[in-house]
Amino acid sequence: MSTALRSGELAAAAGVNPQTLRYYERRGLLAEPDRSPGGHRLYPAEALTILRIIKTAQRLGFTLDEVAELVDLGGHRHGRHPDTGLQRRAATKLAEIEAKIADLRVIATSLRTAIDAGCDDLTACATSSCCPLPFADLDRGDHH
Repeated sequence: MSTALRSGELAAAAGVNPQTLRYYERRGLLAEPDRSPGGHRLYPAEALTILRIIKTAQRLGFTLDEVAELVDLGGHRHGRHPDTGLQRRAATKLAEIEAKIADLRVIATSLRTAIDAGCDDLTACATSSCCPLPFADLDRGDHH
């Protein structure tokens, strides 16, 4: 098995720690590896590709549950509709990320306004009608 990687080698190549490999196995993202006669875990070379897919998908904002679905879909390409795979899921994730960006812009604007106004005490701000922080919005239930 010259292409098999021990857990430490695979973890180092993927930039994760060995405990992450076991966690991904428990989550079903990574197949349980074979064992050497000495009991060492021996992963196939393809495990590195799977780990790279997982880490890339996480950087793109996918949760581990979503990654598991994407990896599973990738293994079952035959007979599925084009709207059930990465394209649809990426479009949905993009919409989520864009909504978060919009929320973060509102938060950044509120923080800049509070800094510019010299706000220094949240208790005083909460009771002041001229405070630029969105305390009044919370009273109306406008928060997400």
